[in-house]
Amino acid sequence: MRSIALVAQRTLEEYRLPDPPDPGPGEVLVKLKRVGICGSDMHWYLEGGIGHTKAGYPQVLGHEPAGEIIATGKGVHSRKVGDRVSIEPSLTCGHCEFCLRGQHNNCIHCVFLGSPQAPGLFREYAVVPEHNADPVPESLNWSQAALIEPVAVIVHVMELVPVHLGDTVAVMGAGPIGMLCASMAKQAGAARVYICDKLPHRLELARKMGADVAAPVGEMEQVVMDETRGRGVDLVLDAAGALETVNMGIRIARLSGRYMLIAIPVGSDLPFDIHTAMNKELLIHTLKRSNHKGAEAARLLAAGRISDALVTHTVPFEQTARGFELLANYADNVGKVIIQVAP
Repeated sequence: MRSIALVAQRTLEEYRLPDPPDPGPGEVLVKLKRVGICGSDMHWYLEGGIGHTKAGYPQVLGHEPAGEIIATGKGVHSRKVGDRVSIEPSLTCGHCEFCLRGQHNNCIHCVFLGSPQAPGLFREYAVVPEHNADPVPESLNWSQAALIEPVAVIVHVMELVPVHLGDTVAVMGAGPIGMLCASMAKQAGAARVYICDKLPHRLELARKMGADVAAPVGEMEQVVMDETRGRGVDLVLDAAGALETVNMGIRIARLSGRYMLIAIPVGSDLPFDIHTAMNKELLIHTLKRSNHKGAEAARLLAAGRISDALVTHTVPFEQTARGFELLANYADNVGKVIIQVAP
């Protein structure tokens, strides 16, 4: 089958994978329709790795998929041929210490699709466990269905650092994850959501996604501290992961506030202003993937509570490399890019 593989930094090529096997017991075969390009895909693409992990060329990326089940294995009861599904990209064991605690994202046997461990979903077909295929509501189109995985990430964010009614929230970075953070924070009852970015077109998209105040990065600290009369915000969600935003986030969090690092920083070292954080007794949290929250994400999207305004480009499968270049260059007022694998 056809796939698109990363064969070197900033180089994507069509790559032939073996045809998919028949699904085994408890498995389903999915024909992929749409796959979103994630920020972590861009790290593999631009930097040739994530943190201490280097890319394994050729590496098929993509872990925000939606498609249709075309075959099922023995013992599959909750899914059937013709079902529209999104795929949870973390293949977990279900029986280790962390799976049994409900912390599937920390499964010690986890295989993550799109990493050097296993091919991602920029391909035509995939065989996955039945429980990794979450139903897609009929009201969602394929591009909206490809948002289920990134929305699931934000569902998990809200589990770890919930937004309380009346909270003030600052979002650092107005990329797709940042925009979804702003949208979800408003849905959760935030009284005021601030967001910053370097790109004016992303700030405009963020307003459409629910942000109350969208400011350039260089003005964010002054805006927040002026509006909160020096108090700072209750919660900072850092979807940029840059040194500038990390330490600004620590400065604009209130005393006993919370700071969540969502984005993957470039490189392996990120100096925190730890003294300011300790002086405020901040709760500093980090995030790893979505912890199998696809079903909850699908319900939010189907209810119309999360806008799809962030999706600005749908690119044919053969032009996947162009989609990556749009994002790499912040070209054509790009927000979220979805790859159309099949009609």
